[in-house]
Amino acid sequence: MPLPTGGHILFIYVLSLLFALVSAQDLSVPTSWRKPSTSRPLSERISISQDAINSILPQLDSATGEFNGIGYWQAGNVWTAIANHDHFAGTDKNKALVVNNLNTAFKLHAHYDKYGTTTMRFGGRKQHCRATEPIRTKIFCRMPLTLGMKSQTTVSSSVITKADANSKKQPKKNFSIAGSCNEATMAGGVFWRTTTDDQSINSITTGLYIATSALLAEITGDSKYTKAAVLSAQWIKAHNINANGIILDSVNGHDCTRSPSNWLFTYNSGKFIEGLSVLASVTKDSQWNNLMVHTVAAAVKSSTWQGSDGIITEGSSPTSNNDGVGFKSIFIRGLYEAFSRNPRNANLRVLLRSYVDVQYNALLDLAATKSTYSSSWHGPPQSFTTWGQLASLDVLGSAIRINS
Repeated sequence: MPLPTGGHILFIYVLSLLFALVSAQDLSVPTSWRKPSTSRPLSERISISQDAINSILPQLDSATGEFNGIGYWQAGNVWTAIANHDHFAGTDKNKALVVNNLNTAFKLHAHYDKYGTTTMRFGGRKQHCRATEPIRTKIFCRMPLTLGMKSQTTVSSSVITKADANSKKQPKKNFSIAGSCNEATMAGGVFWRTTTDDQSINSITTGLYIATSALLAEITGDSKYTKAAVLSAQWIKAHNINANGIILDSVNGHDCTRSPSNWLFTYNSGKFIEGLSVLASVTKDSQWNNLMVHTVAAAVKSSTWQGSDGIITEGSSPTSNNDGVGFKSIFIRGLYEAFSRNPRNANLRVLLRSYVDVQYNALLDLAATKSTYSSSWHGPPQSFTTWGQLASLDVLGSAIRINS
């Protein structure tokens, strides 16, 4: 759709807002949030998470590595959550299960790409087997470093470089690209699909590229990855943050039109938070840490996907699966990354812990049927659905470590 009248004014306003990040950050925990803490002991938290994993496994199709009732990228998120559970719990209980099924899925799809999207070339709409983790930690299921480098290199062909922006041409596209939109360069944006005629550049793809590039920079020390992550972070900062600090969805790379202003999804903010958390660690540049904290403060208090009680409402779909069910899982995962990488920011960590615990207690109190969970975290409880179980796994796993 065309850029609304006043779009340029909004862009200037967003820039002025970003310059005032430090003073604008409010990391207090709202008093209206429902149950922002838990007293459950570590052993119980581990058991609850593992029981939820066990409850989704009967839906596994071992011939594909996918699960009945959910799609390919959502299945990838299940494997990420299971791997993270083992990392959080300090076990390798699920190692063989995860590794074997990921290897099965990878063999079936070149570049891990089932749908022809750039995001799939990271291994899923969330990089469910992210490149660099086995070097940095003992998370066993992530791709070897060499595969991570291959993914990053492959996706780089869908990035608008500075030279592309100057020439208004992108080698993989059959249309002229916009070198700038609203007076800001389009360099760093990542096209969503690999087809030559698709014009969409979106935040989730660009956010994935930021996170993967920053992680590779952290592991290898190679400045080319740092430069790639910075350029793409600058793209989101310049083009895809609204006046409330929430990450927008997409921009047309040909004519600068953008997605509707109400296309606001948790995973766009979550992936950006994750990428910035890593980028700030790599660069030691305070602007990225400040922007990450600002995005966290905006996202966890946004009325777009939660009420005053703080419980996420996005993807609440008891009777049918939809993409939004999995978006909030990616959001929680990004928030945990920010928590884990900022041990000295006590206020940020209290806010993040409280927010995760709000979701945790909602699942256990309002949406649980024994070890299965509704995708509607306000409840009521219901019979098992694969998508409801998927949505619960990242919260239940994150609660293990975030409360330690």
